[in-house]
Amino acid sequence: MNPLFHSHLFYHFLNLVHYARMGQSIPTDRIQEVVKQVGMEKRIHEKVGRYSLGMRQRLGLAQALLHSPSLLVLDEPTNGLDPAGIREFREHLRTLAREHGVAVLISSHLLSEMELTCDRIAIIQEGKLVGVQNVNDFVETETSKDEVSVHFTVEPREVAFALLKERFSGKTEWAEGHRIAVIMGREDIPETVAFLIQENIKVYGVEIVAKTLEDKFLEVTGGNQVV
Repeated sequence: MNPLFHSHLFYHFLNLVHYARMGQSIPTDRIQEVVKQVGMEKRIHEKVGRYSLGMRQRLGLAQALLHSPSLLVLDEPTNGLDPAGIREFREHLRTLAREHGVAVLISSHLLSEMELTCDRIAIIQEGKLVGVQNVNDFVETETSKDEVSVHFTVEPREVAFALLKERFSGKTEWAEGHRIAVIMGREDIPETVAFLIQENIKVYGVEIVAKTLEDKFLEVTGGNQVV
């Protein structure tokens, strides 16, 4: 191999040129287009060895896009990135799908990130496809149209808990941060707040809490089972 293409001496642009030559002829204009798509314009002529993991991830994405694929398959693409890098990479993927018509298939165990990134979710358990759904549809519970989980931040908490438990029997429990979680109808929320205030309970916060993708995933797969 030409010493010019040694991995630690590659400039990013030459790296992409090298990858472009591995397949059908790709014009320089396409390389420049891909560089812009992944946000590398300002640093494209630096050496690969000087790049952060996030920039190397971008370079890998650029390599994959050179031949204008209709489907892009990625395995844990945000692994090792810092929060800013994850957000930036996520936006690149969503832009590819939204503005360039590329279907992006991601394999990942970072469920909170997948909830922010993906439109549809597929779960594979013990080698079998459990199902494919829109993310929003998947995380909604069967009763979500009629009932929601409401978290109350109140004082005194113990008194409020006893009152709510009596009012919503079997649907009241302690939540994280000593908040009180109650399953109730949306239309019951204003009346419940008024009731607590009438009972001299200080209400500092009322929040409707939806199930996360992680919550639903554990529910579907049985929690502690190996997937």
